[in-house]
Amino acid sequence: MSAKRLTRSPAGEIYEVFAKIKPEDRLHHIGNVIAPDADLARVYAFTTYQEWAWAQMLIAPRRAIVRLIEAA
Repeated sequence: MSAKRLTRSPAGEIYEVFAKIKPEDRLHHIGNVIAPDADLARVYAFTTYQEWAWAQMLIAPRRAIVRLIEAA
C-alpha cells in the first residue's frame, strides 16, 4: 500500500519542477514550488530556479504525477 503524497498546502498546490540545460539533455527533477494556481507556479519556478540558463523548464501539479513503483 502506498503512502499518501501531500499535493496541497495552506499556501496552495504543490508543483514539481523539471528542467534541462541543453536541448539534447533529458529533463531532470530540480525541485518544487507551492502556488495557488499554475500561472503563479510558473513565475515561482522561474524565479526560484533561475541560476542556470535552462533550455527548457516545465512544471506539473504533483497530483497529476502517476508513480509506477513506490519506494519502500
